[in-house]
Amino acid sequence: MNRKILLVVGVAVILALFASVGAYRFLSEKSQAAEQARLKTVGIVVAAIDIPLGSTINPNQVVIAAWPKDLHPKDSFGETRGVVGRMARREFLRGEPIVSSKLVPLDKSGAGVLSLKIPPGMRAFSVKVNEVVGVGGFIVPEARVDVVVTTAANSHNQQDQVSKTILENVQVLAAGQAIEQKEDKPVTVNTVTLAVTPEDAERLALASNDGKIQLVLRHYADSDKVMTAGIDKSRLLSSYRNAPISPPAEPVKAVRPKRMAKREASASPPPAPTPKKYTVEVIRGSKRSEEKFE
Repeated sequence: MNRKILLVVGVAVILALFASVGAYRFLSEKSQAAEQARLKTVGIVVAAIDIPLGSTINPNQVVIAAWPKDLHPKDSFGETRGVVGRMARREFLRGEPIVSSKLVPLDKSGAGVLSLKIPPGMRAFSVKVNEVVGVGGFIVPEARVDVVVTTAANSHNQQDQVSKTILENVQVLAAGQAIEQKEDKPVTVNTVTLAVTPEDAERLALASNDGKIQLVLRHYADSDKVMTAGIDKSRLLSSYRNAPISPPAEPVKAVRPKRMAKREASASPPPAPTPKKYTVEVIRGSKRSEEKFE
């Protein structure tokens, strides 16, 4: 009886050993396969930082990272030069692969790109400018400006003009057809596109058609709102009208030396000139006479 029990136990132990060895081999082979699969990677371009929608990708925003060969996106890029300079049509998070489907196509030539740069809830409004209105060509994309309108104060008197700041801290979306500043020099353009709210778009439309628009460049970090009362010609000249009038300057008297003044005082006045006398002979018939005149 004891022999049978020992035999059964021995067989069970042997089977357990075989099962353990088989399980160990199976797990080892699986881990080796996983390790080999992990080692089969490929380098693709991923976002080094968060890339917002509508921005142009620069070299500092992307890196090459190892990605599983069988899991990397098919439209990803193996080199950064295929990505740099392209515009993001979607937002990229840090570590996310840069794929072609989320970039603006190269053959679009900028079509539809401006709409990607419009902030949510805003509208793009273009105004005509010249070198003066455009601040000498220094208004570039991403700059901040104020909008000043000069128009008639009332419809009865067109000569009564008033100037007023109607919009402040407005983002410039494009200068002409350029949506990015590529050169650090002023460029004169015919239009400037601004990002405004729907209500501000109505104000800007009325101002541009009824009066003259002037853009005022401001510091990019200056976002303070300044409430102005506007100004007309009477208020413009009032400061000069109320200015005090200075009295006319007195003539400068010549100062003579004391010696010369004493000499002039002691000297006797010059004698009066002797009047000249004229003698005229008058003949009256046989008589002659002389008449004297002074």
